[in-house]
Amino acid sequence: MDWKEYEKITRYVYETLGNAAGTKIVGYGSTCKVKGKSGVFHQIDVLTSHSDGVHDYQTAIECKYWGEKINKEIVMKVAEIIEDSRISKGVVVSKMGFTEDGISYAKYKNIGLVELREIEKGDWQDQLEKPFFQVALASFSTFIERRRPEILNVKIDSAKDYHLSEKINPIQIAVRHNSGEEVSLYQYFEAFKKILHDYEPEKIVKKYYEFQDAILINRATNEETPIRGFILLGKLTVDNFNVNREIEIVDEVWLTMESLFEGNSFSVSKWG
Repeated sequence: MDWKEYEKITRYVYETLGNAAGTKIVGYGSTCKVKGKSGVFHQIDVLTSHSDGVHDYQTAIECKYWGEKINKEIVMKVAEIIEDSRISKGVVVSKMGFTEDGISYAKYKNIGLVELREIEKGDWQDQLEKPFFQVALASFSTFIERRRPEILNVKIDSAKDYHLSEKINPIQIAVRHNSGEEVSLYQYFEAFKKILHDYEPEKIVKKYYEFQDAILINRATNEETPIRGFILLGKLTVDNFNVNREIEIVDEVWLTMESLFEGNSFSVSKWG
């Protein structure tokens, strides 16, 4: 941050706080100048105005983005400007605070003093990496339907009594057709699972795969068995459930602002 950005932030803060009270920004920056009784023009960092319904009142805000505390000389300068310009109120905004003589003179001249600075680690005591605002709490409810096709049984149709182990790996079992092509049992399983999606949930579906002169190969044992086909039994299982989730949207605290005489304090986030 530099002094120009500091002025912009000060203007934004006073504009935001003043919205509810009817306070408006009249001028800001190097082009904001008022002519005093002396005939001299005074540059005002931020000039605000508000009305009580009968009279309009202006406040001149002096921004000091200095690396040291503001002393009485600056406060005296602001007091002279508002007196010469017939401005109702003066405020000095400082990043580093104020000296004792500056505070005493400001009280005497009714000049407002405000400390506006970036937040530091010593400003909070908890274990958070940084304090934050809760911007919003978003609630989401998601309906989920899980469709799961299951293979219940495999029965081999062969000349001799042949049973597959319940712990078979379908990738290691293949069917060699009379053309010489080999198709793993896993591929048949996957094709059958797709078919199950077309049936009602929990309905037992039976499909017979018929072959001519086919050989069942167990690659784990190197066993080869002539087969006429095999039967697959399966069903589609459907589970429905809701997932509810809350997401807290937060914004980190960036600046802290304290009005010395009025006792008001504010926190400002990067999102404003």
